[in-house]
Parts: sequence; structure tokens; C-alpha cells
Amino acid sequence: MYLEKINGPEDVKKIKIDELPVLAQEIRDALLVRASKHGGHFGPNFGMVEATIALHYVFESPKDKIVYDVSHQSYPHKMLTGRKEAYLSEQHYDDVSGYTNPNESEHDFFTVGHTSTSVSLAAGLAKARNLKGENGNVIAVIGDGSLSGGEALEGLDFAAELQSNFIIIVNDNDMSIAENHGGLYQNLALLRKTDGQTECNLFKAMGLDYVYVDRGNDVAALIKAFKEVKDSTKPVVVHINTLKGKGYAPAEKCKEQWHYSGPFDIETGKPLFDNVEEDYSSVTCEYLLEKMKNDSSVVAITSGTPTVMGFTEDKRKEAGSQFVDVGIAEETAVALASGIAVNGGKPFYGVYSSFVQRTFDQVSQDVCINNSPITMVIYQGSVYGMNDVTHLGFQDIPMLSNIPNLVYLAPATKEEYLAMLDWSMEQTSYPVAIKLPGGPMISDGSRVTKDFGRLNRYEVVQTGEKIAIIGLGTFFELAKEAAKLLKEEAGINATVINPYYITGLDEALLTKLKQNHDTVITLEDGILDGGFGEKIARFYGASNMKVMNYGLKKEFLDRYDVDAVLKENHLTAEQIVEDVLSIL
Repeated sequence: MYLEKINGPEDVKKIKIDELPVLAQEIRDALLVRASKHGGHFGPNFGMVEATIALHYVFESPKDKIVYDVSHQSYPHKMLTGRKEAYLSEQHYDDVSGYTNPNESEHDFFTVGHTSTSVSLAAGLAKARNLKGENGNVIAVIGDGSLSGGEALEGLDFAAELQSNFIIIVNDNDMSIAENHGGLYQNLALLRKTDGQTECNLFKAMGLDYVYVDRGNDVAALIKAFKEVKDSTKPVVVHINTLKGKGYAPAEKCKEQWHYSGPFDIETGKPLFDNVEEDYSSVTCEYLLEKMKNDSSVVAITSGTPTVMGFTEDKRKEAGSQFVDVGIAEETAVALASGIAVNGGKPFYGVYSSFVQRTFDQVSQDVCINNSPITMVIYQGSVYGMNDVTHLGFQDIPMLSNIPNLVYLAPATKEEYLAMLDWSMEQTSYPVAIKLPGGPMISDGSRVTKDFGRLNRYEVVQTGEKIAIIGLGTFFELAKEAAKLLKEEAGINATVINPYYITGLDEALLTKLKQNHDTVITLEDGILDGGFGEKIARFYGASNMKVMNYGLKKEFLDRYDVDAVLKENHLTAEQIVEDVLSIL
């Protein structure tokens, strides 16, 4: 094997060019076995194998600096830069992250997991190189799907200003996570069709030199192109036409499905753990499709992640023009929703919590200042959500709950969520966001009759005394567990409250608690600093009420164990009860 002998990029250069396809196959074989057992980003890595080999064959990493956009296609890069054991040996699978990581290797320059960033990041590296009078190539690798993001276009716009060595590899596989959307992709298609010869060229229009490689999975063709641009003195785009998922037939055929995969059977491609249970994604899709049938003004919006709200390819076709994918452009998604709402439409925007961070300004400026009645649903905004450091979702409460005019709601069950949707999609008074609970979806079959338009009215679900436990969203069940344990261990009958509203206080209820309670406990699935509990604590600041806030401390976690994090933050019923009894 070639791969077993590669300990760094210098070993790639020792292999004859006509033997490099064998190395490519070995990399794919290793990727396939690992993905089948461990899961991970599949299609992006399979499509980039030859390009990664060619990059390390031609350039001199780490002197020549390679920056990967999103970096979910960096597995082959890791294999060629001293980390092959994490892909060849099962006991080492978790030695590396799923993204580039400077703590792992000198060949990685940024911890990157969000899209559309590589051109701007690499431009910064190039600018610093120029200022210091150094040399060396700076290479940004970006997929065509990432080009729809505003930062990518901003980076391309700036790149020509460098007037020095700067190489941008555009990996064009005619796909984002799902299919690409937008006029930009018409130009990429035209460039592919004309072998890069059409006069209408996005990259040249931005002042960049341009090279096209039609055979983007031909390592010899790539090496030839990369040698042509190495040590260039002007910014240049190398546009390569690749096949996402190349080398594994199911992934080549169903590119969207195989963007990311859990463990699967290699022979059949079928997942080992097929989750067919109802979840918030499928519930949302079913709700919206039914709503669309009866109301042509309803529109569902996604920013490149349609299945976050259950819209698989067949569901998108069913929705027709009432489903909009703006590409990986969260800012546009929110501004578009505001415009639709102002003109009488009923927009729904579904987004992962990790990605809503990218559109804070639009939520504040384009939506909330204008009081546009949009509905925005936040997925995986939870300690139970994605756990890579680049995809943490539990920062949403401090971020969103302090924007004026926004009503941020936290259901605990499927029934509460649907009731909130019913209200939000029809009301015209407020911008509304809904934070879906983490963990398995809870459905208790209850009929929710609450009028959510009467803002900031909490619900007392168990009346007690001395201690009140306010459990927000995900942790409402934890509040009930802690109350039950308090009763069992100390005979204390605690009041249990479902607050529903993250953005406002039920001052009447909180004041009433002073009559026969001396301790209030808050539980929230998010960072405590600037969060929900601090609002309650501030309300009671001038009184004798003790307030105990439970949530997550402010830190960047990476690939964490949920149970360990919950225990570290005393987010178990046993720890909460122990804490309470210690101060009584």
C-alpha cells in the first residue's frame, strides 16, 4: 500500500504520477470502511480525493498554506498530513475531528465548520504574507455550494485587490447539500458546458485570472493545472469539475442523501440504524404541506439545508413554488422572509441553531426593527444537538432573546410546538422564533388551548410552596423529575412552571411566588450568561428570594459526551435536589 507509507506531503511527491490513482483508490477504500463504521461527511470527501493528492504533490504544505472551506472535505488532506491512522485504524477513528484543526497539525490553519469562509480567511493569510515580505503560495479551496454565501462573494470581490499570489480552487460538483439554487450556478453550468471558454465568466468579471479543469477527478490533469498556477503573481481561480461521492455508486447516484452518512452496510448502502420515528423535522414538513394546500401565501424557506425541516426531494416537489431554497445564504433567507411578511405572505424559515448565528444582523435589523411577522424555527439549539465545536447550538438564547420585538418561544412537546405554529403563522403583530427542544420528541397527546398572543404568561403545572422550579423547553421534563425527587427525599411539594416564553417575564406570577416561596430554580438548555435564568434572577434582585440558575457555562466544547456535560453543570435531578437541600 502507498497510503500506509505516507507520513506527510513529502511522501506523496515520491510516488510516480501514473501511480497516484492507486493512492486515490486506497484513500477511498479507507474512507469507505471508516464511514461505514463511524459515519461522517461522505460525498464531499470522495469527490475531493484527486484534488487533495494533486495539491500536496504540487505545493509545499505547510509553507504553502491550504485553507478548506467548511473543511468537511478535509479527510483526504488529513490522511496525507500525518493523520492516516485515524482513517485506517478503528481504535483511532476519534483521534481527529471532522474538520480542519490547528491543534492536530501544522498543515491546518483554522478550525472551520461553517461555509463560505475560506476565500476571506486565505486572503488574510496572503495579506499578512505580503506585509511581512514573505513568499509562498496561499490556496483557498471552496465548493460551488459555498459560493452562494455572502462572505464567499465578498472574499472573491476582495481577492483581486491583493495583486499577488492567491489561488482559489473552486470545486464544482453541481451540488450543495441538496441541489444548487440561484443565478450564479447558471454561469458555472455555462462554464462547464463551454470547457471554461464562455466570455460570460463570473470570476473574470471580478478581476481574477481563470483556469478550467474539466476532468476534476483526474489527478494528472489537476497536477498540470496546479503547476501552471503555482507561484503565480496574480490572484487566480482554478475551476475544477468533480463528481460528488465519486467511487461509491450509491453516493454518486443519490448525492444529497450521501452528503453525510451514519454507519451503513457497504454492500447495500443501507443505514445500520434506520431512524423512521417521527421527529420535529417530519412534523414540521407535514404541518407546512397541509398549510400550503389551504393557503397559497404560506412559504417555507431554507438556506441550503432543506431536510432540517423535513423537505426531502419529493416533499420539495410537492410544495412547488411555496418552497424556497436560497442556497447557503442565511442572511438572505431572513431578509427574504421579512419582505414576504411585509407584503402579506406567511413565511416560515427553518434553520439549525448553529447557523442562525450567521444572520443575527438581519434578525435584528431587517426583521425586528420592522416588526415583520415571520416565523423562524430553530433546530438543534440544544446540548443534545450537534457537538462539533464549529456546530454548537446552545448559544441561541443569549443571542436571540435580547432582541427587542422578537417573541422567542420554547415548547416542551410536539403538541405545544404545533399550537405555537398555529398561532405564529396566522398572527401579524410580532416576529416569532421557536426553539425546538433537544433529545427525543415528546408527544403527550394533550390538547393545547393556550392563547400565545397573550404574551409572557407562564403556566403553573403543579402548585406547591417553598420552592418553584421553572423548566424551559427541553428541561421542563427535568423540572418535573427534580420536583418528584424533592417530594420523595425531603417531603417538599415544589411548584413546577412551564414558562413557554424566553423573551419575556410573567411578572405577575413571579411576584405572586414571593408569598409562599423562598427559592426559585431555573433550568435552561443553553448558556447561562445572558440567558433566561439571569432575567429571572434580575427580577428578584431586590427581594429576599433565592434564585438558582441551571444551564451551561460559557465555553467551546468539542465532540463532548452529553451526560458528562450535564453532570458537570449539575443538570441532573439528583444534583439539583442535592444543591437545593444543601442551602435549605
